[in-house]
Amino acid sequence: MKAKEKVYTDVARCKGCGYCIQACPKQAVTVSDHINENGYNVIQVDENNCIACGICYRVCPDYVFEIR
Repeated sequence: MKAKEKVYTDVARCKGCGYCIQACPKQAVTVSDHINENGYNVIQVDENNCIACGICYRVCPDYVFEIR
């Protein structure tokens, strides 16, 4: 049986644009309280709701997401 894929994030790249939040069909991506070193409020992924569909990966202009 294949293990479920998982979404990994590199929040240092995140600029808080919100494209991933708007695109997520499961509302698994939200803004966190964390501010990265560039001064942006970054996203967080709720692993319980995430289905690793890859939409966040496709819409992100800053290559924040990796699915493996």
